Amino acid sequence: MADEKKTPWWHSTVDAFDTFLRVPGTVTAKGAHVRDGIDLKRVMIMVVIALVPAALFGMYNVGLQTSTVYGLDWSFWQMFWYGLLRMLPLFVVAYAVGLAIEFATAQIRGEEVNEGYLVTGFLIPLIVPVDVPLWMLALATAFSVIFVKEVFGGTGMNIWNPALVARAFLFFSYPSSMSGSAVWVSKTWVPALKGVDAVSAATPLAIAHDGVFDAATGAVGQYSFMDMFYGFIPGSTGETSVIAILLGAFILIWTGVASWKIMVSSIAGGLLVGWLGQIAGATVLPCYYQIVMGGFLFGSVFMATDPVTAAQTETGKWIYGFLIGALAVVVRLWNPGYMEGMMLAILLMNTFAPLIDHCVVSVHTSRRAKKALNA
Repeated sequence: MADEKKTPWWHSTVDAFDTFLRVPGTVTAKGAHVRDGIDLKRVMIMVVIALVPAALFGMYNVGLQTSTVYGLDWSFWQMFWYGLLRMLPLFVVAYAVGLAIEFATAQIRGEEVNEGYLVTGFLIPLIVPVDVPLWMLALATAFSVIFVKEVFGGTGMNIWNPALVARAFLFFSYPSSMSGSAVWVSKTWVPALKGVDAVSAATPLAIAHDGVFDAATGAVGQYSFMDMFYGFIPGSTGETSVIAILLGAFILIWTGVASWKIMVSSIAGGLLVGWLGQIAGATVLPCYYQIVMGGFLFGSVFMATDPVTAAQTETGKWIYGFLIGALAVVVRLWNPGYMEGMMLAILLMNTFAPLIDHCVVSVHTSRRAKKALNA
């Protein structure tokens, strides 16, 4: 661990880099104390590792959608490298802006740099359109880190998920760059497409919202169910592939980093409301289509399970997750002006998570008190 006497002014910054790849020397080595190889940095890095499959597939899909829509006949590696190079500036901007603010506030407060932004900086580029202007991304990142994290005290003190707030900021401030059918296919870095107008490529969720569904083939527009399952569809970079997301979910559950209860209950809530909506005539889609379209599964696995903003009690996790899934599909089916409800559902339940825990604890305490009186 860095010596504060030798680096009085930049101690927080030096300490952050010093402890990034190795365990600090202040960790208990022996005696009657709990010792574990996992600290906050390692937990955050594990989440980033779980996000890698979705990110890698998303990079390939960026190139795939560009090649398909514009008829470029690219090979696999051409599609992947195009997506990688197109995504790289988004990651650089998200990390540069966010970490600069994190380091500056830690230095001003004289505190250690928190590691929570390792995940936030990786999430933000995965949940926005690939062609979002970099200055917009920088502005949204700065807003999120300052007003969602730092004003509340930093990592572990925030009420809402910072990555989702960044997306919400972009959605409500610059809707033309975040919605519609012309924002999901990148052509910015293709020399052959200079001067060519952007081609519309509606997501399956948008197509389904317009009522286009072939019950005989199970296709939503030109996209089959398996296209949506594999992820060969337009959408935010990290949200398209169910297989990649499930692989990340397995990593998070296997390592104990995220709650499987929130994931399962969120999916259950979405399926139930989707089924009820189908019965009520609000949609012609089978309920399980709600899970593979849009950001539902990505949000359930990586955003709803944020340990800082989610419910903490075991019973509360079931309630919290179920309400997220249910509210997301309610917004999708009965809100004509907004076709994707996952972002709003998670942010709303972030707000109510403490109340859910309070009610669960109160009910449990009341039951115990009654049992004690009757004993």
